Amino acid sequence: MRQAEMTRSTRETEVSVRLNLDGAGESRLTTGTPFFEHMLEQVARHGLIDLDIQARGDLHIDAHHTVEDIGITFGQALARALGDKRGIRRYGHAYVPLDEALSRVVVDLSGRPGLSFNVDFARATVGAFEVDLVREFFQGLVNHAAMTLHIDTLRGENAHHQAETIFKAFGRALRMAVEADPRAGEEVPSTKGAL
Repeated sequence: MRQAEMTRSTRETEVSVRLNLDGAGESRLTTGTPFFEHMLEQVARHGLIDLDIQARGDLHIDAHHTVEDIGITFGQALARALGDKRGIRRYGHAYVPLDEALSRVVVDLSGRPGLSFNVDFARATVGAFEVDLVREFFQGLVNHAAMTLHIDTLRGENAHHQAETIFKAFGRALRMAVEADPRAGEEVPSTKGAL
């Protein structure tokens, strides 16, 4: 079973992430950040990942620590659930539109953290959520999942649409990357023999 649960406790946040990579896309999210929960729900639904995230953070300051620490903890849980990555596809990609917005996300479960984030949001906030935090979430995630992630918003005039295409595309790209590759058997998808 490719499941994992991780917790992170600091003076700023308490975060628990439980995920099942072979789930049905169900989510249970309590973070105190409604728009961000809406985005995480997209990852679960489109990635077919069961995702349970419970977080309490210093939201009286802002959402930065909470969002970043969810990314860190999600990344740790993802790395644990993947184990040695035998028999997976390793790479995944997706283009997702939403009305005028279009984003492309490409994943490599490489064992090396790297984020290329090319997004020019149409405005700075969606409701009370600062869209700068989208990058912070993904930076924390890639650092702790040890994955390479390229995110490009190719067009868009509505920041909500832009963000939603990113999270949907990430879910779909991740789903592809973690899928079993029937031709690979139990091999690690690398000429090095390890990821």
